[in-house]
Amino acid sequence: MPAIRAFSASSPYPSPLAPQLSSDTRPCWMTISNQQGPFFAAFLSSRCRFESNTDTDTGALPMRYLHTMVRVRDIEDSKRFYCDGLGLKETRRYENEGGRFTLVFLAPEGQEECPIELTYNWDPEDYQGGRNFGHLAYETADIYALCQHLSDMGYTINRPPRDGRMAFVRSPDGISVELLQEGEAQAPAEPWASMENTGSW
Repeated sequence: MPAIRAFSASSPYPSPLAPQLSSDTRPCWMTISNQQGPFFAAFLSSRCRFESNTDTDTGALPMRYLHTMVRVRDIEDSKRFYCDGLGLKETRRYENEGGRFTLVFLAPEGQEECPIELTYNWDPEDYQGGRNFGHLAYETADIYALCQHLSDMGYTINRPPRDGRMAFVRSPDGISVELLQEGEAQAPAEPWASMENTGSW
């Protein structure tokens, strides 16, 4: 099996692609070595966190990468690829009988902060049109301020943060993005508390 190594932001860049990265990007490198030589894939690490305050020019708020979710038809078949094939390790699992789904988080050895989330729905579903890709997830210091900022830019908040904790919005290309409040949920507040869902996410 090819060896997989995860490099932290402070590690030397093992690829000529590195100089092309902007200075404010903190990449996580995964190296897959085999007899044909190394192949490099750049991933944004969950260590990519802005420590500065809100950018007064753009209104951008501090963000932290959390995970990427994909829906799967068979957990063990998927783990054979991600774990046995790529060398990821299962870090945690969550079963929800009420929602009839299982979440399995996988990450490179020693880099548990960069997981992929496998979502297995117990009721069979044939994923078409890219539905097997679920969503990107980001944590924010102020979910209300971020949702207001996106709304002011003309983006629809498909799932408003009624609970002060979670919201969903779609990119112009239809990619679903989950927004989560850092730490404890905020107290319910208008206009979000009474806002209905719009479309799907």
